[in-house]
Amino acid sequence: MLAFAYRNGALCAEQVLLEDIARRFGTPCYVYSSAAIESAYAEFERALRGRAALICYSVKANSNIAVLALLGRLGAGFDIVSGGELARVLAAGGSAGKTLFSGVGKSESEIEFALEKGIGCINVESEPELERVDAVARRLGRRAPVALRVNPDIDAKTHPYISTGLRENKFGVAHEDAERLYRRAAKMPGIELVGIGCHIGSLLTEAAPFAAAAQRVVALADRLEGAGIRLQHVDFGGGIGIRYKDEAPQPIAAFVAGALAALGTRPHRAVFDPGRSIVGNAGALLTRVEYVKPGASRNFLVVDAAMNDLIRPPLYEAWHDVQTVREAESPSAQRVYDVVGPVCESADFLAKDRKLAARGGDLLAVMSAGAYGMAMSSNYNSRPRAAEVLVRGDSAFLVRSRESVEQLFALERIPG
Repeated sequence: MLAFAYRNGALCAEQVLLEDIARRFGTPCYVYSSAAIESAYAEFERALRGRAALICYSVKANSNIAVLALLGRLGAGFDIVSGGELARVLAAGGSAGKTLFSGVGKSESEIEFALEKGIGCINVESEPELERVDAVARRLGRRAPVALRVNPDIDAKTHPYISTGLRENKFGVAHEDAERLYRRAAKMPGIELVGIGCHIGSLLTEAAPFAAAAQRVVALADRLEGAGIRLQHVDFGGGIGIRYKDEAPQPIAAFVAGALAALGTRPHRAVFDPGRSIVGNAGALLTRVEYVKPGASRNFLVVDAAMNDLIRPPLYEAWHDVQTVREAESPSAQRVYDVVGPVCESADFLAKDRKLAARGGDLLAVMSAGAYGMAMSSNYNSRPRAAEVLVRGDSAFLVRSRESVEQLFALERIPG
């Protein structure tokens, strides 16, 4: 569904005017559509109908506890990469037993916390981590539910910063080492082997690499079965792309179908870890134009949002559509602008070379900002982080208050 659309010339989130949200909660402000999140989640459910499966939302994409609570009510599990994310899941009413703990650098305290809360599975990504999980579990008198994240060495054909399945990436255990590590893990008293998984990268638009990785992982699970190591689930990862500009990602059903075809009639539960494909197009960053700054070679719209609010354009050269909250009355009023923020960096831009009709005080919406927006924000230049608003039908709810300047240094101390 379309989370954002014009109604009588004014851009709305579902049935709520973005102008009203700016008036109530200020800018910059992240706005999310409940209906769009529910619709994207339902696509996975339809594709998995009739199959033993678990959809584990990737918390790192958007970790607001209202978003997590919404997905938890829909039946989602969660994929986390830190103890802090597990604490968020629990605060949102999510189940630790339906949560996977991924990530390459889990500390002893994080592993202990996860085991004490009844984590569903720890996705181990190295031999030293396997040893650490075993030691922590034995110290606690438990057996840790474990899957190895196997690096299938499949090229996801995506941006190098978000490719995770090649042999040169830091993630997972090498495919050629996996059988040996599974055999070793099977003998560890603190380890209960429950699954196997992979994740080859983000922003995948073609299902073929996803299916190829699934085939390699399922073949490995078959070899382990032959060695007497029986697993309960196969985790196919996430990384399904969305449309930001002119991309044409295959539908979610195509990715799911490729993975399920690899799994065939095997009894393993199929696990998927979507993040961006659930929340990416469900969100927008609402910002106000502070100044229109004409230049000799470029024109600038200086807005009150900045790279600390949305780092994706400077970090990945990511493209986000920018729309005026009020539709332009005439195309002739449009000029080409770079949309930039007030942060003291040349890299502080949200968009470049955009045709817009805007004046000082106008509102803009940076689209497709529901994933890796607020979650990657910072306080650079001592800027308070934005407010977050969740829309449901004709109602808007403040789900994170804007930080105050005082909160920026509340934890700091002057010695003596």
